[in-house]
Amino acid sequence: MDEVMKTAADAGADIVKNPEDTFYGGYAGYFRDPNGHVWEVVWNPDLIPTDS
Repeated sequence: MDEVMKTAADAGADIVKNPEDTFYGGYAGYFRDPNGHVWEVVWNPDLIPTDS
């Protein structure tokens, strides 16, 4: 996820909030693209599919 945020910044996005651990056990950050849209990048290990 840090790579996604770095890629966004390198492409001209403004990092609104650096990624950090969240209260729900995930990891999240926000950036604003050059058109002004705000994006949330999230990773939550509890949502990883398991093999059945």
